[in-house]
Amino acid sequence: MEIFKLPFFQKAIISGVLVGLTCGIVGVWVFLMKISFIGVAISHSAFSGALLALLLNKPVIPFTFLFSFLASCLLGPLSDKGEISPDTSIGILFSLTLGISFLLLGILPGAKTQALNLLWGSMLILEKVDLILLFITAILTVFITVVFFKEIQAVIFSRELAKSSGIPSTLFFYLILFLTGMVVSSNLKSVGGLLVFSLIINPSASAYQITYDIKRMYVLSALFGILSCWAGLFFSAFFDTPVGATIILFSGFLFFFCVIFSPKRKRKWRREESFSIKSH
Repeated sequence: MEIFKLPFFQKAIISGVLVGLTCGIVGVWVFLMKISFIGVAISHSAFSGALLALLLNKPVIPFTFLFSFLASCLLGPLSDKGEISPDTSIGILFSLTLGISFLLLGILPGAKTQALNLLWGSMLILEKVDLILLFITAILTVFITVVFFKEIQAVIFSRELAKSSGIPSTLFFYLILFLTGMVVSSNLKSVGGLLVFSLIINPSASAYQITYDIKRMYVLSALFGILSCWAGLFFSAFFDTPVGATIILFSGFLFFFCVIFSPKRKRKWRREESFSIKSH
């Protein structure tokens, strides 16, 4: 129990709440809009910015936010102006940022340790400024979700219907992309650019197995995100495993658990069984 008295572990516990909360909320948007690949594209954009910052010997955080913001700003117009699906525009951006990342990683002088740490991430090495950034991101994400709940919900299910209802669907679509980029950037150091995508998708997919109600889905997704962070953090602390990878593994196990014991699936089986009995 001595580990709970250590300042770095206390910071990690707090960051687990903030990381799980933000990734859980954003994950609902990404999952329901069926743009799961966006986490990969924006995380690689943030990673490209971090590598450029290391190459120029500049602070990493401003560059990761700048590149994530640029990626978020490009995704919407690229999809709208090019008349292609968001998934296709995400794939194009991902291939571009992946190339930039490998290029910068190749020309980065000296040891690549600091750069590789951003790929995997670790909650155990977070500083006070990182917690402040996570806190600001969490407050902004929760505030916008609550205040613009109806507008975001309408855009998630159909941008065309939202537009016909008088909602500025393009503005809210871009806002969703921007907040997703902000969440990815703020979690780059804690979870890692290679793994944050999974923490965005897995909790929301797990929540979807439990409920159809979007409000409950937000709550469950955030809880599953926090639970995954805490479980992975404690396991890695006691068994000396990589923090980010352990968190993702727990989020994956949680998803399979929800699939197996999903009440929705049980109701479906009962309906099918009842239909089968009636038909005979």
